[in-house]
Amino acid sequence: MLIDTHAHLNFNAYRADLHKVIQRSLQSFVWLINVGSQYETSKKAVKIAEQYEKGVYASIGLHPIHLDTGLVKIKNDNEETLIKTREESFNSQKYKELNRSKKVVAVGEIGLDYWYKPKTKRKQEEFKNRQKEALIKQLELAKELNLPVIFHCRMAHDDLLKTLKLQVPNFKFRGVIHCFTGNWQQAERYLAMGLYLGFNGIIFKLDLAEIIKKTPLEKILIETDCPYLTPPLMEGRNEPLYLKYVAERIAEIKKKSYKEIAEITTRSAKKLFNL
Repeated sequence: MLIDTHAHLNFNAYRADLHKVIQRSLQSFVWLINVGSQYETSKKAVKIAEQYEKGVYASIGLHPIHLDTGLVKIKNDNEETLIKTREESFNSQKYKELNRSKKVVAVGEIGLDYWYKPKTKRKQEEFKNRQKEALIKQLELAKELNLPVIFHCRMAHDDLLKTLKLQVPNFKFRGVIHCFTGNWQQAERYLAMGLYLGFNGIIFKLDLAEIIKKTPLEKILIETDCPYLTPPLMEGRNEPLYLKYVAERIAEIKKKSYKEIAEITTRSAKKLFNL
């Protein structure tokens, strides 16, 4: 058995065959968490999860690239949503209402993303501060709901680490750094905070072997981030069924059996998300 701790079957890329993809996964003993990126995709993740008694779960949150900062125009991703993507201000009450469903297992994906940013230094600082403010509000929501956090971080690991250290007093973070691409020093700091590191098909594109070797297997979670980051052995749209290729690669790097990777990462995912 495997658990895809970061999937997006709630995205537009699966509108034609969503339930066939889920059935393929469940029949192959792959469970999954559909992760929200804004209110509509979070709501859809919950709706999908509620149609399955077991094996399909939801996470709710506002991804930093969808935050309304008024400083950048985000690019519409047709793989994500049928409607034109709009920037969104975080509304804690709306997300809290989604948590009425017992299938919600995390807050996420939330965090910092400095890939698209304004050109001037003054606007960049304002842009970063607004992302941090939204992140802190969502961390407070996770604390209130007693849920783990799925963190997104791109080109911002030092700022994320600083924010987690300084903000939301007395909150012991439980969660995972999704699609980890930082360096070992940053990884060590996340691990010291008790966080897990999530690895997906990016490990076939970037050289993360040393970090995977050094990270205790008990602190690794596996994911697809589908429909993105398809493993090189497959073509086109990614899906939870392809999680096995990530597990196989990690087994190769750590010189462990596939069975051990599957068993330990599944146990860790069940523990973190209370599945």
